[in-house]
Amino acid sequence: MSVSGLPDASLVTRPGELGDLAKVLSGEKIIAVDTESNSLHAYREQVCLIQFSTLDTDYLVDPLALADLSPLDPIFADPGIEKVFHAAEYDLICLKRDFNFTFRNLFDTMLAASILGREEVGLASILKSELKIDIDKRFQRADWGQRPLPYHLLNYARFDTHYLIEVRDHLRADLISSQRWALAEEDFVRLCHVSGSLAEDVSLSEPKPGSEPCWRIRGSHDLTPQQAAVLQELCKYRDKIAQMLDRPLFKVINDNTLLAIAIECPNTVEELRRLPGMSKGQIQRHGSHLLQAVQRGLKAMPLRLPRPSRPDERFLARLENLRQWRKETGRGLGVKSDVILPRDLLHAIAEKNPQSRQELAVVMVSVPWRLERFGDQILDVLNHRH
Repeated sequence: MSVSGLPDASLVTRPGELGDLAKVLSGEKIIAVDTESNSLHAYREQVCLIQFSTLDTDYLVDPLALADLSPLDPIFADPGIEKVFHAAEYDLICLKRDFNFTFRNLFDTMLAASILGREEVGLASILKSELKIDIDKRFQRADWGQRPLPYHLLNYARFDTHYLIEVRDHLRADLISSQRWALAEEDFVRLCHVSGSLAEDVSLSEPKPGSEPCWRIRGSHDLTPQQAAVLQELCKYRDKIAQMLDRPLFKVINDNTLLAIAIECPNTVEELRRLPGMSKGQIQRHGSHLLQAVQRGLKAMPLRLPRPSRPDERFLARLENLRQWRKETGRGLGVKSDVILPRDLLHAIAEKNPQSRQELAVVMVSVPWRLERFGDQILDVLNHRH
């Protein structure tokens, strides 16, 4: 069976098949890669599928069926094999977190499109503009942890990488002709070093000051200290149930409902029933436990959000001046401002306040093209000459 005239992708579920695939990929100069995770369907997300495409074949690797994916590590780490992703950051974070892979020689088609000043940088938009191809993105939110994966999801997944190498060729040519290839290269190198975690793993039993789960809920900073203590107990209950059911937090009770309970602090099921999101099923499953959590919170010590010290006024002024320069420069080149100077470097420069080219070079060591192109302008901004 085939789709759109293409042969089926090869599904890799056994160690021997993975070893064979690693041998094939090790002989390639360029491969396309993507991943699918189950963040919308599990308490702790994990990579559930890894897609590879060469110029000839599409491969789908099932990490849930394989205990050891280490044969792939040399592929990702090999500087002689170019790995083409679209919107690579999330994929890299997940792959580092789950398998401790290291990366060299990347090309990100979304980053490339941004550097070229494209307005639409989603994969579907880029495929449409570059190759006149329409792809179906309706299964983005599918449960990739289900097994067996239905045939329509396997075919959906393979199209995320099938055309990427051809797209890369188009974008690379445009980057070279527009004299932005050096800029793209340094961003691709920086991408290799992205952190292997999506967020700090905060323990509910030993939270760090200001890192309690309740403070992640929008609106929690407006609560009274006692309401915040109630919200913290509600979060603990929800987390316990989510772990037990292996569901994401929002599929147990959503944030808005927890916040409403913390604000109202209901004493009875009838009061609880009046709050938004508390359906009959929610009342039956969680009602008594939520009321108990409210009482625990009311008896607990008030919870106050530590107020961070306000940054130095001079730092804030430098940061704002650099932001304005970045926005104006981006507008002049027809790109978004973070293409001119990524946010982490913007803050680092404002904090260090380098006063010479040598001092600025230390801060901008990872972006030599930007240093050469914008270094003098940045120093002018810092010294109020812009």
